Amino acid sequence: MTVKISALRKLGVRAATSVEDSKYKLKIQRIVKEVVKICEEEVESYFILLVASVWIPLKKQWLKDPFEVDSFVLVSDQWEFKWISVKSAEWKQNQYLEMVYLLTKFAQSFRSESPKDVNVLVTGATGYIGKFVVRELCRRGFNVIAVARDRSGIRGRDDKVRTDQQLAGSTVCFSDVTDPDALAGALDALGRPIDAVVCCLASRGGGISDSWKVDYGASRNSLLAGRRLGASHFVLLSAICVQKPLLEFQRAKLKFEAELVEEAARDPAFTYSIVRPTAFFKSLGGQVEIVKDGKPYVMFGDGRLCACKPISEADLAAFIADCVMDEDKACKILPIGGPGKALTPLEQGELLFKLLGREPKFLKVPIQVMDYVIGVLDFLAKIFPSLEDAAEFGKIGRYYAAESMLVLDPETGEYSAEKTPSYGKDTLEDFFARVIREGMAGQELGEQTIF
Repeated sequence: MTVKISALRKLGVRAATSVEDSKYKLKIQRIVKEVVKICEEEVESYFILLVASVWIPLKKQWLKDPFEVDSFVLVSDQWEFKWISVKSAEWKQNQYLEMVYLLTKFAQSFRSESPKDVNVLVTGATGYIGKFVVRELCRRGFNVIAVARDRSGIRGRDDKVRTDQQLAGSTVCFSDVTDPDALAGALDALGRPIDAVVCCLASRGGGISDSWKVDYGASRNSLLAGRRLGASHFVLLSAICVQKPLLEFQRAKLKFEAELVEEAARDPAFTYSIVRPTAFFKSLGGQVEIVKDGKPYVMFGDGRLCACKPISEADLAAFIADCVMDEDKACKILPIGGPGKALTPLEQGELLFKLLGREPKFLKVPIQVMDYVIGVLDFLAKIFPSLEDAAEFGKIGRYYAAESMLVLDPETGEYSAEKTPSYGKDTLEDFFARVIREGMAGQELGEQTIF
């Protein structure tokens, strides 16, 4: 038995005309048109599995009764149209049309659409990078749903009104990303499908428990919530330092990165972009005010233990926004740094003194001091478990003092500035000059600084 193309085309028209929202009428019609184009004269088939993301937008406009098109029956369920089943005994159940993969891929692809027709969910939206990502996506015309806590910002200083102001242009969804049920409920209340998720979550201090709760757990909740509402692409803001995982937050991030890769392997229609940036400008700005006040620039060892290609929040946000629609960035791990050469702490200090018009004055701290402190904290943590995070914070400081934020060349085992891609136009020199003039307003370090 065969199903004529006219029947398939009729199915698309009938489904589309049952929906009021013109966006989804066009989407359904386009899917069917593509299937018709692939088929030449007739479709040899059994079952067609429809992807949930095509039908979830119809949540409030369900077709009340199943309708028939030739030998097809469309059956609805509360959250998705599960099957188009064939009413014929001579057709075997649980066999799929050859074009299921093509249909699925087409149905879930949003990259051919205009940004105004693409819904992007952003978690970690009130964080240092997240705020800039929301602004950049809104500037590009995407429909942005930004998830925020009732009290956000450093130590929860921002209420809902302030958060709405900071994320102007987006639809703010107030919820707790560490609670999967609360997140699902809040997103359900909006009644919108999701095309892509951008996850900018990071634990504030890198403590052991928080790392697994946020860097892994909340990120995973973001994936599950987005997938449930039809998301077919996930952009993760990770970190370049996960290449050499010695810290708990790095292990947590790597575990979630691996789950994204596994999800894409299971579902060919799902893609991801894992963004691993180098150091942020903010992380290098903690000593500007101190040096401006006449104190020395503090560095470990001779100031040449490590290097980085720092990137501004605006440039990183632009790169992340590129990842939403750029198919060339799909299913890839993307290390990224800012423009210019890699800089050591010594070179950063020299740059700062040059901008201030002063002779360089450095305080060189032996790296062994940190080793001693970490050893003491590790010993005490065995007796007093409450000190585990303090020991971990010491290890974090030690890591950043000695390890470069550059691509780790797997062949040589060395960090490579040449293999670390550059992006954007903002330089560290421009950032230092601005902080000298205006201070660190909007760049508060919170719990993320050693000095």
